[in-house]
Amino acid sequence: MSYRAGFVGLVGQPNAGKSTLLNILVEEKVSIVTDKPQTTRRRVLGVVSLKEGQVVYVDAPGIVRAKSGLNEFLEKEAQDVIGQSDVLLGVLSLGEKSKDNVLEILGLLKQSKKPFIVVITKADMIANQHRSQVIRDLVKEISPTVKVIEMSNQWGKDIKEVATQITSELLKLLPVSPAPLYDQELYTPHSVKELAVEIIREKCFESLMQEVPYNLAVRIVKYDESNPRLPKIYADIVTTKDSHKGIIVGKGAKTIKEIGMKARAEIEKMVGHKVFLKLEVVVRENWSENKKMMKDLGYVVSEE
Repeated sequence: MSYRAGFVGLVGQPNAGKSTLLNILVEEKVSIVTDKPQTTRRRVLGVVSLKEGQVVYVDAPGIVRAKSGLNEFLEKEAQDVIGQSDVLLGVLSLGEKSKDNVLEILGLLKQSKKPFIVVITKADMIANQHRSQVIRDLVKEISPTVKVIEMSNQWGKDIKEVATQITSELLKLLPVSPAPLYDQELYTPHSVKELAVEIIREKCFESLMQEVPYNLAVRIVKYDESNPRLPKIYADIVTTKDSHKGIIVGKGAKTIKEIGMKARAEIEKMVGHKVFLKLEVVVRENWSENKKMMKDLGYVVSEE
């Protein structure tokens, strides 16, 4: 059997379970997971290396439609992932109530003219089991030969077997390659700085309510590795309003301390040793509508 390697783009609606699925497939936490929709902002790569080949999974923001600001960036990220992937993985959730949303994802998959399979997530939602056959019928209408696999988003005895099946099916569709695309020891090509930004943002989503976490960004101001036993990370949480700054800091700085404590613990787990983490909250009004500020924060939107 020829060695195969390539990129597999995860395509789905916000909150379809793409990030959870990515972490399950890679068997490591590479993408942030919250119970709020539309938390993934940048593409996130997870690498699975096997004797037969290498699958590079690419998690992208859920499909949105927008013409300006941060949402324009999210839409462009999702579309770029579709365009640049070798194979696509459609992620459809039993929690999705709208048939039109399912059809939109299936339409994007077919329109891409790229090979794809479909994974139905959240299969443990017993009350929604009837939707499974509806989704299968819709997939069959679009492409009768496409493989459809169901999986729970909860870790269990069968989940590793299903993850192995998904990777195996995708490997068959990837192009022949003379060599792996990434070092086979890596589970992600992202740097500690990049992953730290996402971890801090995840903890903001966990600790903050309503629209507040959607209006913030995280920026690493300084990453000091002069003492490898205790690297120091200084990060800004950038928000749009003074009122939101007060909420993020919290009474007696309780909330910002909670965010910092949770983020530090997860970063330490990731790197395998202690880290120093210092968080500051800064206000940049309307940063998500300002292209220069968005670029400074790592959200680059083309001028085309």
